[in-house]
Amino acid sequence: MTLIQDTAAKMDKNPFNAYSELGAEVIMADLSNADEVKSKVAGKSFTHVFDNFAKDVGTCSLAETAKNEWGVKSFVYVSSAGMYKNDVPQLMKEDGEVKATGQKAVEEHLASLDLPWTSFRPQYIYGPKTNKRDYLDWFIDRIARDRVCPIPGDGKQRASVTNCEDVAAMMSSVVGQEDKAAGQVFNCGTDSMLTYEELCHAVAKVAGKTAKTTTYNAKDFELPKGAFPFRNEEFAVSCDKAKSVLGWAPTKSLVDDLPWYYQQYIDAGLDKKDIKFESDDIILAK
Repeated sequence: MTLIQDTAAKMDKNPFNAYSELGAEVIMADLSNADEVKSKVAGKSFTHVFDNFAKDVGTCSLAETAKNEWGVKSFVYVSSAGMYKNDVPQLMKEDGEVKATGQKAVEEHLASLDLPWTSFRPQYIYGPKTNKRDYLDWFIDRIARDRVCPIPGDGKQRASVTNCEDVAAMMSSVVGQEDKAAGQVFNCGTDSMLTYEELCHAVAKVAGKTAKTTTYNAKDFELPKGAFPFRNEEFAVSCDKAKSVLGWAPTKSLVDDLPWYYQQYIDAGLDKKDIKFESDDIILAK
């Protein structure tokens, strides 16, 4: 069963419009309202809960119900790797220093409930039905139009961009391994990475084009958020803990997936979309 925040507009978009294909029972509810959630699932019981909604303690309404009414074997929380502080370029590990974020507060809240919980901190995700395309489309938008790709820094920053199937496989690996996973935090990313520069060239190869790139010092510009899809500095996670504790391993690689992803982009007519490259033009004009 799938509980979805009560926003009907979502149901026309990926991945929500595909749930019926999976035979999932979809229930719309205000997931920040514990009483409403209880009424919507009254009479039902669950062994595992996967919470991909909570952004702070106030919206983590399922936790108490999962513990007190269902006695679940595992409560899996989809957190965020965005909480890490990355003062030094390196693959971030689960014991690394983090900022005070809503997701971190949820992790601490779950730990206080004496609940068998596990937290996954995903980073950049792509897939055929994900609704977040900016990470890869930024590169294709430019290469498909024979434009220069302006890359901050030296372009050697690694990007941990993970297929959603590998993300799902890691999270679902908790089932049957609840004791190993209980009380643990896992980074959710791939060990098959590309640098920003390599990603440009990989996209260009699939598109049958030659990548044109230039690098710049981000501190020289005041650019809006989204001018580049990743952080200016390297911001990538290590997935070694999930591999050693859960026996998980990625089965996908971005290089192998780029052909179908690029074709999906073309089939959707995104190469014909009118895009203004205002930030690029500022960088390239200097």
